[in-house]
Amino acid sequence: MTRRIAGGCGCAALLAACLVALVTGAEGQGNGRGAKTVIAGSSAVYLGQQTNAWRPLVKTTANLTDVRSIKSTFEFRTFDPEGMVFYGDNKSGQEWFVLALHNGVPEMQIYKADILISVTGGPRLDDGQWHLMEVSTEGKFVLLEVDGSKALMVGLHSKMVEEVITGQLRLALGGILINSNKLLVPFRPEMDGCVRGGSWLDLTTPWETEEEGLELWPCLERIQRGSYFPGSGFAVFNTSVLGIEAPESGVKIALEGELGQMDGTVLSIRGGDQTLMLVVEINNNSQTILLTFGNTVFHIAHNSKTLTLTVGQHSLNVTQGQEPVERLEFTPEIQNVGQSVWKEGRLAIGGLLGEGEVTIGSNFLIGCLEKISIQGKQLDLDLAAKDASVLSYSCPVRQRERDNGPDPL
Repeated sequence: MTRRIAGGCGCAALLAACLVALVTGAEGQGNGRGAKTVIAGSSAVYLGQQTNAWRPLVKTTANLTDVRSIKSTFEFRTFDPEGMVFYGDNKSGQEWFVLALHNGVPEMQIYKADILISVTGGPRLDDGQWHLMEVSTEGKFVLLEVDGSKALMVGLHSKMVEEVITGQLRLALGGILINSNKLLVPFRPEMDGCVRGGSWLDLTTPWETEEEGLELWPCLERIQRGSYFPGSGFAVFNTSVLGIEAPESGVKIALEGELGQMDGTVLSIRGGDQTLMLVVEINNNSQTILLTFGNTVFHIAHNSKTLTLTVGQHSLNVTQGQEPVERLEFTPEIQNVGQSVWKEGRLAIGGLLGEGEVTIGSNFLIGCLEKISIQGKQLDLDLAAKDASVLSYSCPVRQRERDNGPDPL
């Protein structure tokens, strides 16, 4: 367990009020005029569709006098090792609580009076399985249980007289209602995960989307690890942020998945001068992989789940599985781009890069990439300029792969 504390003393009354609140559910309605969508608190909702990373997906307010329980339970599922789950506060954010995942395990951050504390511990939850979570208060302690076992306990003791907390409690899912610089431990808020089956403090107040006109996405029935591209967007990296050192042996890019079930552009790379250096496209109809390297175009049949491209100093080597299938020498124009592309270029996963603006693209990929790595290191799509439709850590399980039938929500 990791524990960090800043400040002096505080009290645990806040914890009973806002540590145990969350909502699930994508079954809701708007008013037909682009208003905020209203949802119930018991059905499933996908957390990862925010257009602004820190802005909550849904939120609600309730009078603290309406709180009748000190226990909340919900189910949570993700492959994502880091991101925001829920937030609660009172006094308009003067006292607050955050529950997130950090390195795959739960992390709680609490601010009360002059004390700021962060506690991390418990089992890894980024395994793609549904986990039953329970948050409750026991005196001055707050307890987090996962699948019936104690995972975290945190307490605050104050010599000050406990005040009676009144006013309103604000609860938010998938984001926070304070400035992120107030957190003791920074983290990336994006969460590719789902919650369902919640029971929250016996409150019945409705929740609403923070963004007007937002139609909430449902959770996928069953998921597998990977990155899912639905054909409406892609993820773009500036190569300078990837920290790639190009050795003499070349930069190795490995793509893994059911290539025969994909369609569209898997990978594209442009140099700093906008020269299109490399494109990998899959044609589902012809069951072939089309590689464009500078002005050279060639086709290969996909007969393996893994396609490896090694961009050397003077050539491109293509391998399927363990079998080399093509070697192309650099043309003069590509030679110039190849010398600088890892320092000032752009690399896109799931679409064909356009010229100019980072977000311009076309021929977007439909399919699941199970692994995407450069030099043996898995790419984190949350670090890219990514379309909201792309799921960074999970893919739907195709119908014929469901050996036990659908997983009902």
